[in-house]
Amino acid sequence: MREVVLLAFTAALNPTLLTATTVMLLLRDPAPLMLGYWLGAMTTSVSLGLIIVFALQGSDAVSTTRHTLSPLADLALGALALLVALVLATDREPHRSKGDKGPPRWQRALSRGTARTTFVLGVMLTLPGASYLAGLTRLSKLDYAPAVTVAAVVGFNLIMLGLLEAPMIAFALAPDTTPQRVERFRDWVARHGRRFAVWSLTAVGSALILKGIVGLL
Repeated sequence: MREVVLLAFTAALNPTLLTATTVMLLLRDPAPLMLGYWLGAMTTSVSLGLIIVFALQGSDAVSTTRHTLSPLADLALGALALLVALVLATDREPHRSKGDKGPPRWQRALSRGTARTTFVLGVMLTLPGASYLAGLTRLSKLDYAPAVTVAAVVGFNLIMLGLLEAPMIAFALAPDTTPQRVERFRDWVARHGRRFAVWSLTAVGSALILKGIVGLL
């Protein structure tokens, strides 16, 4: 079970989720938008998780498949993260380019949407990654009772969406001070966001590549 928990934290390092959370935090009223996105994401991830776990229980091919595909997926994701870090580090003025088309359509939808919009985006953008599949595959081999399996899948996804849940909890527990902290966060992103993204992607990419190499040995 410890390995499943570790894979849940690894699955939380999701660039799409991080981007969506950051975009929503930069808007004027992020709390309902984040709640809508979280509900949509949980709907997709829990449903897929239950299907995957119950479908894989008892399969003899699960272990071989996971040990073959997971390291390759880690290598691919790590290389992609390093590539994005390199692009961010070398592209000094991305917003001044004449050919810049702006952010992706889903990010524009977030910036002008409602909680209903973000719910739909959460459903559409929450796709299973390598760590998610590896974690649920490992969970399927533990042969828990059905009720325990359902609880474990829900818990896995709660950990995986922690980047989104942390600011939601802050808004709920400290509604008076959290907006001020979010405003400081916006100022910090404006000054240091690019550098932080480069270092974070470099660290994550290097870790994934190392994990993939170790998995192939």
